[in-house]
Formats: sequence, C-alpha cells, structure tokens
Amino acid sequence: MANIDMKPQRCMPNILHVLPPYANEEEGVLNVIIEINSMTINKYELITETGHLKLDRVGYSSLAYPFAYGAIPMTWDEDGDPLDIEIVNVTEPLMPGSIVEARIIGIMKFNDGGETDDKVIAVLSEDKRVGHIKSVADLGEQFEKETTYYWEHYKDLKKPGTGKVEGFFDTAKAKEIIKECIERYNKEYKPKMEESCCCDEECDYCKEEKSKK
Repeated sequence: MANIDMKPQRCMPNILHVLPPYANEEEGVLNVIIEINSMTINKYELITETGHLKLDRVGYSSLAYPFAYGAIPMTWDEDGDPLDIEIVNVTEPLMPGSIVEARIIGIMKFNDGGETDDKVIAVLSEDKRVGHIKSVADLGEQFEKETTYYWEHYKDLKKPGTGKVEGFFDTAKAKEIIKECIERYNKEYKPKMEESCCCDEECDYCKEEKSKK
C-alpha cells in the first residue's frame, strides 16, 4: 500500500486528503498523484473536493508536456490548488491517477498571470536510471531552456505572455516551499473539509481525525 495507515473502508477516501506528502521525508521522497503523462496535450486535473480526475482542457497548440505532471497530496499552493510537481526523465509512461514516489531534485518558480504557481522538479525514486540525478543542475542547461520555453509559450494561442519562469532552485528551496504548502493546507484547506463520512457509519479514518481535535 502507498503509505496509507488506515483500515479497509466501505467508502473510497479522497486520496488528496489521506495520502501524506512525504513517502520518506529524510530522503526527500514525495508521494505524487499523476495527473498528466509526458508527450500529451491533454490537461487532466484532480478535483480537490472528490479526488476524481477530470479532463480540464485539450491544449491550444501541439506543444506537449515534456515531463510527467502531478500533484502532491496534503499541500496547498498560493494559486489555490495542491502543489504541482514535474517528474522528469521518465523511462515508461505513467498512468494518470496512479500514485508514484518521486525524489526531489529542485523547484521551478513560476508566475502564471500574476499568481504563484511553483513546480517541484523530481525523478522517480525507484528508477535506477536516474539515480545519479541529484539536482536540477545535473539535467543540464538544455533542460532549463526547454522547460522555460514550454511554460512561457504553452498558452500563446490563448493568453500570450501570461506565464513567466522566475528561475530554477535547489532541493533545499524546494523543501522550504513544500513545507510552506503543507502548513497552508493545514491552516486554510483542511478546516473547510466536511466532517461527515460518506459511509452509513463513520469510518475509522474520520473517527481518528475527530479524536485529534
């Protein structure tokens, strides 16, 4: 199981609010819910209230995602969504809706039309082919150029000039921003969740959450 410490339930928990952000915090390994595979123009997005995956839109151009893309559970970025993550150098396609473990190698600061919309950068933690990649610098200058080009031009046919990459930063900066997003989730989003359970009787998870209050 994907690091979820709970008994089997009759209802399906919303994985965004059950799965912890870190699979192994000491080693910088995150839990990630995949939304989009690389080399597609379809933008899928998790519905935060239910955990379902929805086709948000079809890309406005043929510019495809150059990386796998997902969300970090139990985080909340300044744009009002879970913190985004790019998983680079993926050997095989990743299925949207699947849960993977990814090791942090840095972060890209991004301004999307005036909103902060940062992107953690990571590699699959169990893929030995990327074990040597420890930082964004290890990906080379071309990675930064291609990634910057994608984010600053993917909306050109709809809203040109609205996205601005503000730089690539190291693992320490990434962990700092992840911590901020975890704290923001606990402060701003978690209190808004309904306390009622979807089963006829409260499940063990809901009982445990109530006991913490």
